[in-house]
Amino acid sequence: MFDTRRVSFLLGGIGLVLIGLLAGVLLMLMTEEEAPREQVTQVVDRVQLGSGQPPLSPAASDAELASDMPQPSALNRLFRDAAERVTPAVVFIEVQTDAPDDQYHRYDGEMRDFFRNPSPRQSVGSGVIVSESGYVVTNEHVVQRAKEIEVTLADKRQFGASVVGMDASTDLAVLKLDADITFPALPLGNSDRVEVGDWVVAVGNPFRLTSTVTAGIVSALGRQVNIIDSDFRIEDFIQTDAAINPGNSGGALVNLQGQLVGINTAIATESGSYEGYGFAVPSNLMNRVVKDLIAYGEVRRGFMGVSIEGITDRRAREIGLDSIRGVYVSSVRRDGAADRAGMQEGDVVLEIQSEPVDAPNQLQSAVARQRPGDRIDVTVWRQGSVSEYTVRLLGRDDPAYRNWMSELDSQDVRPEPPRQTPDRPLPDVPELQDIAGWGIGVRAVEAPEAHMFGVRDGAYVAYVDRDGRAARAGLPRNTVITHVNDAPVDGPEALLRVVDRDPAPAVVRVVRHGGTSAFYEIP
Repeated sequence: MFDTRRVSFLLGGIGLVLIGLLAGVLLMLMTEEEAPREQVTQVVDRVQLGSGQPPLSPAASDAELASDMPQPSALNRLFRDAAERVTPAVVFIEVQTDAPDDQYHRYDGEMRDFFRNPSPRQSVGSGVIVSESGYVVTNEHVVQRAKEIEVTLADKRQFGASVVGMDASTDLAVLKLDADITFPALPLGNSDRVEVGDWVVAVGNPFRLTSTVTAGIVSALGRQVNIIDSDFRIEDFIQTDAAINPGNSGGALVNLQGQLVGINTAIATESGSYEGYGFAVPSNLMNRVVKDLIAYGEVRRGFMGVSIEGITDRRAREIGLDSIRGVYVSSVRRDGAADRAGMQEGDVVLEIQSEPVDAPNQLQSAVARQRPGDRIDVTVWRQGSVSEYTVRLLGRDDPAYRNWMSELDSQDVRPEPPRQTPDRPLPDVPELQDIAGWGIGVRAVEAPEAHMFGVRDGAYVAYVDRDGRAARAGLPRNTVITHVNDAPVDGPEALLRVVDRDPAPAVVRVVRHGGTSAFYEIP
């Protein structure tokens, strides 16, 4: 008989041996498979994709970001809606002039405005209806020589228009349509909220192609390109790459909500047509100008009474400024607004009304939105310390500024024609009558000026001697004298007779650009 215990013990031992061998084989296989993984891990370095900076919207998930990005069909709809809202309020302006105008602005020989004459006595441009009662905003250079204005709406209705007022400092003008009906007006946007990269739409009438819509982005803000011909030019342009060409001048620049954020004014070009650089007056500045032109026929601005310059790296180091920022005050007008507030030459203006200013045109634009008598808070850096000043702005007619304004006006004088020999024909230059007692030179009013100033006759003030009595009284050049002590003045000879007959102090009534009147007392 077999011993059952011995057989069971033997079989159990064999089983344990087999299990051990199997375990060993499995362990070897596992080791061989893992070895290559260790080699790969040692050879390949870890790569971090991206810059590692936080996302622009760190709180938004990928799904939320995707939902904020409209599909092409939705983006098309945004542009269609904006164009549909804007087009009815953008008008085509045709201007009849007394004389041809073949001039254009230049910037380094290449900057041109949109104002081109398709015929010797007619010019065209664009405008934006900003009031349901029929007020239209356009550029001054479009209508400044206008004898007759005709405005065509997008629905082809035509209306006559008259000039309400013009502002040379911003190249803006306001027209009034000659009809007592309700017009389609464009809502105003807040140009201070416009940012570089925003989509914008330009609407105008390039090359007489009425109601043309183009799109682009905001390329830059606060541009100064020295296109406006004025001693007090205010250039704080929005730059855009939306296609703009001759004829767009005075047209609309709008956001995708169909709100007006700018008035197209100029282009930078070598060919005279679109090359990707257009400039628009911001709507907030335009709004301020238009309100004054409608209310007073002129813009009533407050002045700080300072001369300013940009801060360069060299200047910042010279004065000890910790960074290149602010606007340098090179001089302060005695007894002017800034002088009365305590500001000094050499100050650096850092903020106006708590808003940073880093260029002269930014400071000019901030002040230009205020009126005489308004108070503005000015943050100033002076010799390492920062102080706050409250400046009460003064108007140009304030006694502290009269001589200053007269000096600036006197610098813009028509040059005296060169002397010619008797055998050569003299040029057709109006003769000036010297009113020596007052220190001014006047001439007869010509036809374009009669329309521009809204007068039939008078004595046009072509020159003001900065040391004369008229200058001390604040009488500016480029005005028309119509009365002296209530006696009408129909020309230079009449003015000379009045002055010779009555040398006593005289109250002079003048008409300014746009037809507004002002009075000055000549001592």
